[in-house]
Amino acid sequence: MDRRNFLSLLLSVFGTGAFVSFAYPLIRYLAPPTANIKKIRLTFNKSDIGDAKEILFQQTPTVIINRPGKGYIALSRVCTHLGCLLEYDKLQRKLVCPCHAGVFDLEGRVVSGPPPKPLLTFPLRVEGEDITIG
Repeated sequence: MDRRNFLSLLLSVFGTGAFVSFAYPLIRYLAPPTANIKKIRLTFNKSDIGDAKEILFQQTPTVIINRPGKGYIALSRVCTHLGCLLEYDKLQRKLVCPCHAGVFDLEGRVVSGPPPKPLLTFPLRVEGEDITIG
């Protein structure tokens, strides 16, 4: 194999690798996502939750909050600004983003800060002493 054929082969291999490395993510982005997440239901007792309980639901950090007079709600703990994990402030009854001081109320709505949209809310059902999320 002479030098010209070797360089041509090397260029072909690297060119194909570069094309695949750009094409694969593009195809994955444009293709519709598959439903890998099964419909999961988690059940808790009211005494297990107390004021609030942090859980992992469908691969999303979630908090279940007992709102006095309004009942329970399940909210994502992922900030809609840059994806930081929110902290639940029990004393002031709000969710606070430690990264950029975004504040959410107990309905998941933006109160202040840079978050562009409200938090994701998960369906929740209360039956007697049991709370089922999902």
